[in-house]
Amino acid sequence: MKFSTLVLPGVAMIAATYGLARFSFGLLLPGISESLDMSESVSGVISSLFYLAYCFTIILSTVITTREGPRRMVTAAGLSALAGMLLMSMAPHAWVLALGVLLAGGSTGLVSPPYGAAISLWIKEERQGKANTWINSGTSLGIVLSGVGAMLLLENWRLTYGIYAVLTLLVVIWNFRAMPRRRSGSKVRMEKGSLSIQGVKGAIPLIIASLFLGISTAAYWAFSRSFIDVAGNYSDWQLSGFWVTIGLFGVLGGFSGFLIEKRGLSFTYKVGSLSVAIAPILLAAASGSWLLSYVSAGIFGGAYIFLTGVLLVWGIRVFLTNASLGIGIPFLLLAVGQVVGSVLAGWFIEELGYATTFILYGLVGMMAVVMGPKKFAG
Repeated sequence: MKFSTLVLPGVAMIAATYGLARFSFGLLLPGISESLDMSESVSGVISSLFYLAYCFTIILSTVITTREGPRRMVTAAGLSALAGMLLMSMAPHAWVLALGVLLAGGSTGLVSPPYGAAISLWIKEERQGKANTWINSGTSLGIVLSGVGAMLLLENWRLTYGIYAVLTLLVVIWNFRAMPRRRSGSKVRMEKGSLSIQGVKGAIPLIIASLFLGISTAAYWAFSRSFIDVAGNYSDWQLSGFWVTIGLFGVLGGFSGFLIEKRGLSFTYKVGSLSVAIAPILLAAASGSWLLSYVSAGIFGGAYIFLTGVLLVWGIRVFLTNASLGIGIPFLLLAVGQVVGSVLAGWFIEELGYATTFILYGLVGMMAVVMGPKKFAG
């Protein structure tokens, strides 16, 4: 099928699920917390539900996609994001908000496996890498869109989520019409391989590094916007601009594949993990300066998307006989780390304050630097 026919709606779906339904929460959290009278620890627990839902739904989606093809799961992902954002927009208290967060977070796990399958089914092999890169860029697009939306809507978070829900409905319809129906008799076949990591060289470092990176990035996603709000005298557009900067620089994360080819996987991992560790420390040191805060946001946005590409390549190289497992394990452990990191971040902020918490999370990122892959060829 035509490249753009699948890729463009895919970019829009990733933008809706990852950018609007999941990562925009950190931008809108200060207003939500104030409206619903939530403490930092409660906010941290609710933020962790995004990643907890992801852990379950990515497994469910992989199983169903393997049996039935990608079209149904892509539609389910969009509807889950839609329902989650509608619930969040109308939430009268934290419990309803939490349910909306579960549905919105679950959409990201639902959408990842079917798009991988769709690309392998309907895009020519020599263009599949490009298709994956473009679709993955939807995360950054969604983050930018959420920041611009906050500027225009003056942080009316209920109205914001309502508008995001309408946009997501349009994206669901677009994807439903664009995604081919599975032809009679055809099946999506994925390499089953062994589900055991025992004896797989390099699996343990991959798991530990993914977990630590998940923990180290959780505070930034959930509380960086709240941090600069209380630390400096920022206007509404400067606060939203901080989030837009994360998204814009996230586009640069696509260069991870290029750097891996030029300098190798080990070097590229160290660059990415060191950058993602520096970002929260810089924010802690200069949160009152909008310029340095924006520098921190740019470093974090670029490094996070950069690292997801590195983990994908690392996982596939470790699990040579089972690419599905190679992709699933690092992203699952990244999400598990973010569950733990989000819960702890809210508690640490209440006990130690924002600056100390962000320095601690930066130090966890520094620990992840030394847990990277050994030298691989290329």
